[in-house]
Amino acid sequence: MAVSANRLELLQIADAVAREKSIDRQIVIQAMADAIQKAARSRYGQETDVLADIDSKTGEIKLQRRLHVVENISDVEDYGTQIPLELARDKDPDIQIGDYVSEPLPPMDFGRIAAQSAKQVIVQKVREAERDRQFDEYKDRMSEIVNGTVKRVEYGNVIVDLGRAEAIIRRDETIPRENFRYGDRVRAYIYDVRREQRGPQIFLSRTRPEFMAKLFTMEVPEIYDGVIEIKSVARDPGSRAKIAVISRDSSIDPVGACVGMRGSRVQAVVGELQGEKIDIIPWSPDPASFIVNALQPAEVAKVVLDEEAERIDVVVPDDQLSLAIGRRGQNVRLASQLTGWDIDIMTEQEESERRQAEFVENTNKFMEALNVDEMVAQLLASEGFSSVEEVAYVDADEIATIEGFDEGMAEELQARAREFLERQEAELDEERKKLGVADDLRQVEGMTTAMMVALGKSEDKILNLEDFAGCTSDDLVGWTERKSGETTRFPGILDGFNLSRVDAEQMVMDARLKAGWVTEEDLAPPPAEEEEAEAGEATEGETVAGEEAVQPAAEV
Repeated sequence: MAVSANRLELLQIADAVAREKSIDRQIVIQAMADAIQKAARSRYGQETDVLADIDSKTGEIKLQRRLHVVENISDVEDYGTQIPLELARDKDPDIQIGDYVSEPLPPMDFGRIAAQSAKQVIVQKVREAERDRQFDEYKDRMSEIVNGTVKRVEYGNVIVDLGRAEAIIRRDETIPRENFRYGDRVRAYIYDVRREQRGPQIFLSRTRPEFMAKLFTMEVPEIYDGVIEIKSVARDPGSRAKIAVISRDSSIDPVGACVGMRGSRVQAVVGELQGEKIDIIPWSPDPASFIVNALQPAEVAKVVLDEEAERIDVVVPDDQLSLAIGRRGQNVRLASQLTGWDIDIMTEQEESERRQAEFVENTNKFMEALNVDEMVAQLLASEGFSSVEEVAYVDADEIATIEGFDEGMAEELQARAREFLERQEAELDEERKKLGVADDLRQVEGMTTAMMVALGKSEDKILNLEDFAGCTSDDLVGWTERKSGETTRFPGILDGFNLSRVDAEQMVMDARLKAGWVTEEDLAPPPAEEEEAEAGEATEGETVAGEEAVQPAAEV
């Protein structure tokens, strides 16, 4: 059968729309069929169950009316939608009650209103198909860099034409002092794709650390191949950035590879980031060495780590203080973001004054608790003793070996220290009872009377084992929140007891175990997880073995 001009034109339109919108041709043909179906219902009645079908090869349009099969003529309520079984079997002898029979409908001419209605259906279906295509295409491209053209700028937000979709760079995701005009080429990082009522929304960024990491991946083949790994990135967009890298091949210098010949590789990234200065830092598994590297170009005299609180005190020469802190605190802030540690910068003089203050504090503590003169207390403090507990329970030989002390004096000092601790324990226990803290809290491993008093004095009034079992490690040791580059510390109930987060978690789980909330079987990890954990530890050990502790950083 020959294909008529109208049918051929219909297929040509479907092909053109499919190519223009980058959607499946069959979707366009189905949208046309739905439109014809809607127009036919307006002609034959909305209650009529009309089916339209377009042959994708010939363009032939077939209209059919579906009738629901009922048992008897008396059951027919509407002859436009129902048919008795007896008449239905004239068309199909095998038809059953509840099935549907299709009857062909004559061709129809579309009026102006019907044509307009059909057009709206086609436009809507095609738009929905285009949105689905855009979302399916870009949802799998998150964390990629894309190139586009600036289409318009609205209140600082940049609308970017990606060719097959539109995306937006919000004002806070653009580099400061960066101006875009219509037609400018722009490169950005896809950080989110959302399906919204008005269509898929693609969000781009030029300020996120991941954008700079991806740029280095594009410029440095060793990073793309996995020989060099980017461990962390910290940025002050448009001003300065630090990036930590490590090489898995000892023969390749990670810093030199990222800098490139005469700085060609890093300069390409700097140019894309509007002149943002970049410090390339060699990563180290040793936190102290890594932090020293991260603070470059400042020179560091000494570091003191508190691994439990993930905090580090850095001592620098007096003339290096401003360089270590940086303009408006930029250098130390970026180093803190890069390493994940809270960094306190102090000069050698400030550190000396702090040590002197600690020495005086410990001396006064020993004079009061042990009832000794200043000379004896100073000798204990100068030998590194910082608490009465250390004096009471350390090996007596360590005290006896102090210059001017003997075994008899060591025994006397330890006896006085234990007597002081017993007296202090009795006072704390009395206070605990007044607060109403129950004895069952003593069942928790690691719990002390002083901790029980602190729990009783807390705002939440933790008075028994059940109350303590409902706590979290954050409640006990506090937590930190980083916002806009500033770190805020929120104290816990047991601050000041030198309790690590791991210890706090173990105490809470022990309380839940003793309170009957969980069982030993619940806490036991599956065998497979144990094997994976052991394998992971072995791999990590192999990875970091042989790495140099401190290497020079490159600054551009």
